[in-house]
Amino acid sequence: QVQLVESGGGLVQPGGSLRLSCAASGSIFVISTMGWYRQAPGKQRELVAAITRGGSTNYADSVKGRFTISRDNAKNTVYLQMNSLKPEDTAVYYCNADFISGRTLEIDNYWGQGTQVTVSS
Repeated sequence: QVQLVESGGGLVQPGGSLRLSCAASGSIFVISTMGWYRQAPGKQRELVAAITRGGSTNYADSVKGRFTISRDNAKNTVYLQMNSLKPEDTAVYYCNADFISGRTLEIDNYWGQGTQVTVSS
């Protein structure tokens, strides 16, 4: 089956930077949209950023200008460069992908297991 594996989370000071990576593997024909979501304690999961295969991006207002989403289609990998991090960015970050299955040629969706990002002094 398809697997999304996130990496790059950790503990950083306010104003610091992190780059998250999410690599997709398995029976994939093509990935359409990939995105990053986050869930802070006591809050609902929210969309942080998304990117289409063609490179069109969408950001939450709270991260616009600070975060940059990108992808490498050849590697089936999406990245989230996070700069000027704030304590409010503390959350578990999840990778998500819409894709066409290489096995069935049907639309499917998968979530990664999440990676913790903590911004604190």
